[in-house]
Amino acid sequence: MFSIQDELAKLPDQPGVYIMHDKTDAIIYIGKAKSLTKRVHQYFQPSHDEGIKKKQMVAHIHRFEYIVTDSELEALILENNLIKEHRPKYNTMLRDDKTYPYIRVTLGEAYPRVLFSRRVLKDKSRYFGPFTSAGAVKDTIDLVNKLFHLRTCNRQFPRDMKKDRACLNYHMKQCPGVCQNLISEADYNEHIRQAMEFLDGHDGPVVKELTQKMQEASAAMEFEKAASYRDLIASAKECVQKQKITDTGGEDRDIVAMAIDGEDAAAVVFFIRGGRMIGRDHFFMNVRVDDDRDSLMETFLQQFYSGTPFIPKEIYLQRELPDMEMIGAFLSEKRGSAVRLVAPKRGQKTRLVELAWKNASMILTKDKERIKREEGRTIGAMKELSELLSLPGIHRMEAYDISNTNGFQSVGSMVVFDKGKPLRSDYRKFKIKTVVGPNDYASMKEVLTRRFSHGLEEKRAGGEEATGSFTRFPDVIMMDGGRGQVNIALEVMKELSLQIPVCGMVKDDHHRTRGLFYNNVEIPIDRSSEAFKLITRLQDEAHRFAIEYHRSLRSKGAVKSFLDDVEGIGPARRKALMKRFVSAEAIKSATLEELAETESMNREAAENLYRFLHPQD
Repeated sequence: MFSIQDELAKLPDQPGVYIMHDKTDAIIYIGKAKSLTKRVHQYFQPSHDEGIKKKQMVAHIHRFEYIVTDSELEALILENNLIKEHRPKYNTMLRDDKTYPYIRVTLGEAYPRVLFSRRVLKDKSRYFGPFTSAGAVKDTIDLVNKLFHLRTCNRQFPRDMKKDRACLNYHMKQCPGVCQNLISEADYNEHIRQAMEFLDGHDGPVVKELTQKMQEASAAMEFEKAASYRDLIASAKECVQKQKITDTGGEDRDIVAMAIDGEDAAAVVFFIRGGRMIGRDHFFMNVRVDDDRDSLMETFLQQFYSGTPFIPKEIYLQRELPDMEMIGAFLSEKRGSAVRLVAPKRGQKTRLVELAWKNASMILTKDKERIKREEGRTIGAMKELSELLSLPGIHRMEAYDISNTNGFQSVGSMVVFDKGKPLRSDYRKFKIKTVVGPNDYASMKEVLTRRFSHGLEEKRAGGEEATGSFTRFPDVIMMDGGRGQVNIALEVMKELSLQIPVCGMVKDDHHRTRGLFYNNVEIPIDRSSEAFKLITRLQDEAHRFAIEYHRSLRSKGAVKSFLDDVEGIGPARRKALMKRFVSAEAIKSATLEELAETESMNREAAENLYRFLHPQD
């Protein structure tokens, strides 16, 4: 169960993106934050007002999640990507990617240039970005051109070599005189390489030099010059900040990282599609004594990609795996083309893997307490129940319920809990076919007989490899009631030669569970225990499922009364009978004269009904 207040307390004071979900788990809002804990807390403070639209959104928040980033700028880019992908109801849609500026190094031409661009083309250029400040980008381009002595003209080389005299930049010693062929292409390309290293994040030497010049200018009381250096340092730092969220290569890839803490592990997968990070998912794993990090990662990769419909052509990992080649072959076969497993050693790719690991670590730390609580509610509760019943190894429980309206058209439900959690794929519904009237015992016997007979038939047909929906039998059958319901189930088990334990969930006069009935003994149960809470959830789920099924049939007009099978009884007479006698049992107990005296009834219809209800007479 997601507790908003509990999760608010775990929010980190770090930049990132938060994602709001409604009760259907649909994403309704995505936002960025410089501090996740401060920003998300604001939504749930009564005094905080962000307008009617945000107020309506907060009322629909059922849970939230978040992705930590290394900077507010990365959070902005990720927010943009996620909004475009999911188009949440309460977000104002952002503009296209062209609104974000990039730095372009024109590697496709001789003597490359460093330019400002708002588009990423599939050419031979190298792009850095995207960035949020066009001014900072332009300042950085000016700085790069001056520091590394790069050309800024539009001439094409070698075509325009020595066609005109050198420009002012050459005389100001800001350009090495490319147009006059005063520098070789190899030497110039070394300047470009150094500039790209700077743009790629290796800004230490440059920032150190600018800082020294700023301090010298300040000492000489040249404050305007010092302020200029200060602004250049700020622009440089802003623009060389790593943009891990968008990859200008435009490829599809997954980033997989895992964090381990004792017996618990969390794996995070970042989904990069078309060069943009569009989402994240995380998974928890139990660590066994003999598990190591590599074997856990190999197991995760096999299980995760066995169940996902799309496998990208590249998957980045934290480290090389012993069976990397084998897993790559397995994924390639499933994808239908080559899949590369890469453990990057440096650069942007390494930092992206580190970001995934950072999120995995935070999820593991944040959710460890919740995981333990969840295990107490599920696996721990199952252990308590096993001890109460002296039945070791209970994993699968099945519970049944009967629902009807005044005895008309009963239906049955079967719900399954596996390791303490609902296994909804194994739930089943039954229309009662052989029982007339509100006979819950007979209806329950029909349901149980059909369920286990079907399972036995599937097992006989499929042998040891049978995989039909009814082939998995429970470790214990939990009946909603005491001795009577338990005896019905035991009778079915005996008739079908099955040895499945049957336990009753006994209720008090206020229809609340008070204990368990097992082996002809009522076992008291602590109301504050996890086992008691589990039994209550099981009962409520069986009851809910049966009622919902009955309600759905009524809404479709599919529920019919046994009166529909009696000749001469139409809608008007059926309604009159139900109005006078209230229940099917009362109709069955009525005399022929009482039936005939009912409004709309005649003698012939009454006799037909009486013979239908009392065939032995």
